[in-house]
Amino acid sequence: MYRLTSKLIIYRKIPKDSILFKLSDICHRFYEGTYEKEELIGEILDEINRLLDISTTYGFNENLWHNYLAFLLAMTETPFTLVSEKVGASEGSVKAFAENDLEIFRSLFDYDFSPIEKELGLNCFTIIENYRAVGKKERIFNKSVSEKVQALSHAIENAKDADEMYRIVTDFYRAYGVGKFGLNKAFRIEEENPELLIPITATSDVVLDDLIGYEIQKQKLIANTEAFVTGRASNNVLLFGDAGTGKSTSVKAILNQYYDQGLRMIEVYKHQFQYLSKVISQIKNRNYRFVIFMDDLSFEEFEIEYKYLKAVIEGGIETKPENVVIYATSNRRHLIRETWHDKGDAENELHRTDTMAEKLSLSARFGVQIGYLKPSPKEFRTIVTELAKRYPEIHMSEEKLLAEANKWEISHGGISGRTAQQFINYVAGLAETD
Repeated sequence: MYRLTSKLIIYRKIPKDSILFKLSDICHRFYEGTYEKEELIGEILDEINRLLDISTTYGFNENLWHNYLAFLLAMTETPFTLVSEKVGASEGSVKAFAENDLEIFRSLFDYDFSPIEKELGLNCFTIIENYRAVGKKERIFNKSVSEKVQALSHAIENAKDADEMYRIVTDFYRAYGVGKFGLNKAFRIEEENPELLIPITATSDVVLDDLIGYEIQKQKLIANTEAFVTGRASNNVLLFGDAGTGKSTSVKAILNQYYDQGLRMIEVYKHQFQYLSKVISQIKNRNYRFVIFMDDLSFEEFEIEYKYLKAVIEGGIETKPENVVIYATSNRRHLIRETWHDKGDAENELHRTDTMAEKLSLSARFGVQIGYLKPSPKEFRTIVTELAKRYPEIHMSEEKLLAEANKWEISHGGISGRTAQQFINYVAGLAETD
């Protein structure tokens, strides 16, 4: 295996502490005879343990070794893979280097671990190559990555030569992208992590039809998002209004609706705005459309984080990339609280007026502003009855259902879509225990 991995060119950036290179070193020492048996067994089992961890995280099954190698191909960002992400297969000189590496991966797929197992009295490689995973709920692993990587693994297994592998892999890059941005829907900032952006592996599967009512609002959001993902002119969006009306749900549903068209989402909290410029520098040249999502956005009079946001929206010498928009939700239309302090007195009126104008102008940077107001009593009843239809275990008459819903909303925060969903969850939960 060492002779194979040492000849990689395009994929030479695979980390040296990866399972692949660790096993390569182990195999080299085994065939050179420069090892102590128990120590080598321990090192092998350490790498098997790492492989099992990755397989659990991504829900891999059957041949975990093949899945892992396909995972490396899918996740390794190099100039070649990034170009393939944008244009697919290339007939240039780089193709020869890529086919060299893919021929090596074909040999790695077929690598025979049986001499090592026989000599050391192990069966771990046999098990991982014929693995039967325990059934898991989707939220435990990243289903999006799991399905794509396993499909790539199966396609490579059936490829007849390096040229066909080249087409399979470059088609994969063109269809799904490469690395974490290619295979994941959503990301968050982790300040202490050198990569800064970390995939969110358990994303909601909500769709816009799950939100009852608000059809005009949803259509406005769809229109702007479709313009964005197709490369047409689009705007930053502010979804404002009463709590529990579906603002955040709408944004999350938009991600699910347009993910397969290259839409990705980065969730950023207010205290992380100082990292916005770094985030944008990571994503500006990628072949995806990124929504920077700011949920429940608002500022108190003493907070200055809004300046970071304005700087990103307005741009300095370097403008905001065309593949980035900002979607924010807020209970306030003007985002920054206006207080009597802001009113000022005659002596400082000019200064205070300028300060107020700067604060209140932030919302004007959102070209599309969509209002989500709390439903009327009639609309609330419609939401309750429509939600109840989705739960076959609820057998309550409509009259009783609405009467109970009225009692519920009085003691649980008033009329809203969220209150309706919480009520239905309560009723369905009781029905399941009957």
